[in-house]
Amino acid sequence: MSHWYFQKNNKTIGPLTDYELKTLYKRKELTPDTKVKQSEDSEWQLLKDTPLIHDHTESTHEKDLHTKPTNHRPHEKNGMQHLGIGDIFADVFKKHPKADSEKVFIAGTIYTTPEEKDIAGSWTRPFLFSRVFLALAITYLLLYACTYFFANSNTIPGLMVIGSFTVPFSVLVLFFEVNAPRNISFFDVLKMFFIGGVAALVATLILYDVIPVGKLNYFNAFLVGIIEETGKMVIVALFIVALRPKYILNGLLIGAAVGAGFAAFESLGYAFNYSIEAAAVFKNLHFAGNTMLNIIFSRGWQSVGGHVVWAAISGAALMIAKDSDAKLGMRHIFTGKFFGLFIIPIVLHFLWDCPWNPLPQIAFKQILLIIVAWIVIFSLINKGLRQISGKKATN
Repeated sequence: MSHWYFQKNNKTIGPLTDYELKTLYKRKELTPDTKVKQSEDSEWQLLKDTPLIHDHTESTHEKDLHTKPTNHRPHEKNGMQHLGIGDIFADVFKKHPKADSEKVFIAGTIYTTPEEKDIAGSWTRPFLFSRVFLALAITYLLLYACTYFFANSNTIPGLMVIGSFTVPFSVLVLFFEVNAPRNISFFDVLKMFFIGGVAALVATLILYDVIPVGKLNYFNAFLVGIIEETGKMVIVALFIVALRPKYILNGLLIGAAVGAGFAAFESLGYAFNYSIEAAAVFKNLHFAGNTMLNIIFSRGWQSVGGHVVWAAISGAALMIAKDSDAKLGMRHIFTGKFFGLFIIPIVLHFLWDCPWNPLPQIAFKQILLIIVAWIVIFSLINKGLRQISGKKATN
């Protein structure tokens, strides 16, 4: 059996078996021009010059001529990759083989991170976030059945956890799919979600100790916006320093990960506290249960345009301020580039919490602010795609 080595991103990776190397080639993680060798002491050669892929290439060539890809890249606008709202849902209702999902989740490793010239070609329309949402929603419904149909109180904690995590985590997976550079692994995303989300809560609580906030009038609502967005931004900045990303889309993903963790744990806390208070005040467990469910539902759908996207905007602002510098520093934060964008999540958060609330019966304010937030997000996504296209053109 051969033991192959290959070069990717200026790194030598191996040893791999014949089967493993063929698998990487079939997944298009290696190209015919990838440099390979059979032992550490042998000479480098191109993969296309080895007998390893000849059979595979010949057998699949005819099939490729008549087969359309199951997942197309977003369309181009003015010669550059462009993401519109239609691209977000275009592939959601299409059938995808299991390999498509696996390809998304294995992104970001040294084996699967594409080179800059290959980024656009490796990027596909998002769809996996809808599958993650469906899986979590089904889990929530099963826990609901255990709790209310079979009167099993042991499943209440699970009901609160899954209910609070479903939407923020699903939106986070969407940002992971939109990260076209494919250079941040899902393991890193999970670390930012759990550790970063809770660390952001800690940072926010520290700021609340320094700046006490009373009843939510207009002034205090503005203070809340400053405190909570600053607390999340600090943690996002620390992860940017640690990971040293290069792209605006990376900043969006890092911010979304921290914001999603923050939103999930905060919603869980609200669901628990409000249900306990309702039980204590009204002495009615049925009313307490309904209170918990109402909190989970309302904070769930509203998290589509809350902490997740606000922190994502902050992450993009940090990357735009950092520009082409290798490392994020304090000097980048005190710039007009950063504050011009960072003020957006602060204002959105302020408007969300302030007493102004026309048509509360239909949650008009929340819906309006969600739309505004996503307009900003789509603008930043496409700015990030233009950044990648510019780098490729320069190279």
